[in-house]
Amino acid sequence: MGHRKIGKQTITFTNSPRVVAAGTVVGHFEEQGALSGHFDKVITDDKWGEKSFELCERKMYENAVCIAIEKAGKTTQDVDVLLGGDLLNQIISAGYAARSLELPFLGLYGACSTIIEASLVGSILVDSECANSVACAASSHFSTAERQFRMPLELGTQPTPTAQRTVTGAGCLLISKDSDNTSKATQPECFENVYITQATIGRVVDLGITDGNNMGAAMAPAAADTLLMHLEDTGHSVNDYDLIVTGDLGTFGSKMFYMLCEEKGVSVADLHLDCGTTIYLPSQKVVCGASGCGCASVVLGSYLLKRIEAGDIKKIFMMATGALMSPVAGLQGETIPGIAHGIVLERRA
Repeated sequence: MGHRKIGKQTITFTNSPRVVAAGTVVGHFEEQGALSGHFDKVITDDKWGEKSFELCERKMYENAVCIAIEKAGKTTQDVDVLLGGDLLNQIISAGYAARSLELPFLGLYGACSTIIEASLVGSILVDSECANSVACAASSHFSTAERQFRMPLELGTQPTPTAQRTVTGAGCLLISKDSDNTSKATQPECFENVYITQATIGRVVDLGITDGNNMGAAMAPAAADTLLMHLEDTGHSVNDYDLIVTGDLGTFGSKMFYMLCEEKGVSVADLHLDCGTTIYLPSQKVVCGASGCGCASVVLGSYLLKRIEAGDIKKIFMMATGALMSPVAGLQGETIPGIAHGIVLERRA
């Protein structure tokens, strides 16, 4: 019973944890993008009635978790543990949301890879029967991230050619045992056929990037490393998947990802979808696309899972990529290490 390790970094889930529901909350700028109408809740302004951007992000996080739980026809009492984090120091959005929700909490920090890190850990808990139901969530906010990692918003600093816009958004996946009796017959917004069948734990890879406005270049090597290791561990080809998804490499990072994979004889360009280049429209002028913990969270929860449930796509390898930087490390001249964790999401009727 339970999961087993294959190869060096990959886990196969023999009990196949199921994604039962997802909840997404986004900002008004995100709602104006390419996925307009797909999100569960859109906030009215960047503070959403709160006194600060940070309090707004916390509220978004809490709402995303509640939406996912409600869609499955459950209450917080039915959830064994909340896993996840955000971009802020000491993951305060997640921590304070967990306080309000009164849920057992495992705080995780993987930068923008956090939603997949949480889903990976959550799947291990469910597959090993240490939990029946787990909520996995991550959030980011343009205004909180900008003033923590870059410049005060009041300066009106112009973006660089490699810059990406931090998504204002929060997403939550509710993962349960396959025996969970949640059914679309009674809960029409839940998922019945979406399973997490494998996961690959990423390594920290550092290309030596020091520019905090070039996240794509910092994270692309980690994405390539995780994909190549997944293929080596499993014996699969990229053609075994309908999509190879990355969290937020953006346009520049995606091109670099293709190049790094091509060097190893793996062609991914025709199968690749990047959440960072999916959420916004070109007319929104966000330079290289989107980034942030909320990017992969809301694109996965509002769009990709629905496509899998509908049978439009049947199997994807979903990686979320993170730049493991901090303001202190940056001021000390440190380089920006990258990480990418991956899960296989599969439709099983």
